[in-house]
Amino acid sequence: MYPLVYIVRHGQTEWNAEHRLQGQADTDINAFGREQAAQNGRRLAALIGKGDGFDFVASPMRRTRETMELMREAMGLDPTAYRTDARLVEISFGDWQGFTFAELEERAPGSTDGRQASKWDFQPPGEGAESYQMLLERIKPWLDALRQPTVCVTHG
Repeated sequence: MYPLVYIVRHGQTEWNAEHRLQGQADTDINAFGREQAAQNGRRLAALIGKGDGFDFVASPMRRTRETMELMREAMGLDPTAYRTDARLVEISFGDWQGFTFAELEERAPGSTDGRQASKWDFQPPGEGAESYQMLLERIKPWLDALRQPTVCVTHG
């Protein structure tokens, strides 16, 4: 059985607002995303106080680290007192990173049909691209290693 885990998605980025596939592109959160992060920190403080006994961990990507730091600051904690874990990076969309689905379809009609048919198993084109099944296999060891209550900032 897993301990209590609060999983928080990073704050909004410009690519989120534009519906672009970010994947492992290391984008920053925008002004709205920074407010979301602070708001999540205030909510967490109401739920867990200072988080005594909690591990704080984030994906090493800029958008998740900034979200974590703003959350911790809003909780009255040292913004930098958390760790990162590379297994928590965003899924890789390979050659699709940076594009919207509309742009992909405009460039190559029918190219997203396979994803629509089987989103879980679909692997986009390009080196390092992952399916959601592959993502699960990457993060499951992290989940299995959890031993204490945890606040995690990761991706969608």
